[in-house]
Amino acid sequence: MKQLVRLRMRPSRDGRSFAYFIDYKDEDGKRKRVSLGHTDRQKAKRQQAQKERELRMGIVEPQTLRLSDFVRDSLAKTGDQIRESTREEYASTMRGFIRVVGDKDFQRVSLQDGERFRQACLDEGNCPATVVKKLKEIKGIFQAAVRRRQLDENPLAHIQMPKYSAKEVSIFTEAEYDRIVRAAQDFVSQRKDGTVVRWDLLVLMALCTGMRRGELLNCTWSDIDLAAQTLAVSPKDDTKETWPWLIKDCDRRTLPLTEEVVQMLIDHQSRQPERHPYVFVLPARYGHIQEELRAKGRWRYSDSRQKLIPKFNVAFGRILGRAGIEHGTFHDLRRTAISNWLAKGLSEFEVMKLAGHSNFSTTHRFYLRVRNDMIDRARKASIRATNGDLARIWHAPPLRSDMQECWRL
Repeated sequence: MKQLVRLRMRPSRDGRSFAYFIDYKDEDGKRKRVSLGHTDRQKAKRQQAQKERELRMGIVEPQTLRLSDFVRDSLAKTGDQIRESTREEYASTMRGFIRVVGDKDFQRVSLQDGERFRQACLDEGNCPATVVKKLKEIKGIFQAAVRRRQLDENPLAHIQMPKYSAKEVSIFTEAEYDRIVRAAQDFVSQRKDGTVVRWDLLVLMALCTGMRRGELLNCTWSDIDLAAQTLAVSPKDDTKETWPWLIKDCDRRTLPLTEEVVQMLIDHQSRQPERHPYVFVLPARYGHIQEELRAKGRWRYSDSRQKLIPKFNVAFGRILGRAGIEHGTFHDLRRTAISNWLAKGLSEFEVMKLAGHSNFSTTHRFYLRVRNDMIDRARKASIRATNGDLARIWHAPPLRSDMQECWRL
């Protein structure tokens, strides 16, 4: 249960003695600090308990909420500070937590509850990285309660996270993404114009700009400056023509386009209906979203990432299959673009800004990946330079007689 009165010590000005005092909130919610004027610990504890009883008798009634109500209240207060999809993810994680520890008073949650949840997740087959992610989400909700003064401390503040090795950044080689582009071109050419997403342009844009899937699919023609060969990644307002959409991590950024991509965009735009706002959302799909989903209140914020292109992953998987690539995701195109920027000499700060990362830690993973790749390429270059001749003509010098004697011993 939340403690209403805190007992503290304050040293004297000369540092030779101290006195006890208590902290609490009065009936108006104002914080009070009252000196007890003595150094008797037992007496101070009795005074603390007395004030605690007074507060619990109705002067200040402590708030009690079941975990399910607490989560609902917490996410409602957070509001638009996080995306709808993130709120849903947090709510799902907390439902799993409640399933393990019970729908108890949120003030009675303990470190042991967190440890039970951690073990339950591992027993269910969640990988350590997923368990860490879930625990951080729960800790974040309780930390928000601490900031709102609903809790004195975070019950999961000191929980030990499962250990795991970070996955290596997965990127496509130059030969692989060349095959992906050609496979995407074939995929589009074999279908009637206007009935299939321009996957060839979508793939090239991802490789050129390093944009996320949601950023590309919510890109509008007004974001593109064909003359300047740039693209602005910007949030979208809820208007008659566009649905609301926010950018992950940062507000907005401007990215360069190549001349080849600009020419493809010009050709693609010439084939679109007049005043069609989105670059990659098919006109028929756009009409369905506007008339059947948005107009009838069946369009959620998360749909702006997940439902713009039906069966997105299935279609991209077929393109990878055509390219002879067994494993990969669309997000690997973004990783490839970021790695290429670093490999071509852009600084970590520049890449962080272009990629839209909120901090250096994410960008640094790509830097380390590129650095390891440079080492491998340098080794291969050294092998080619020596051509193996040095190893063939080199002979170990004969051992001196004293060294031979030492080896025999």
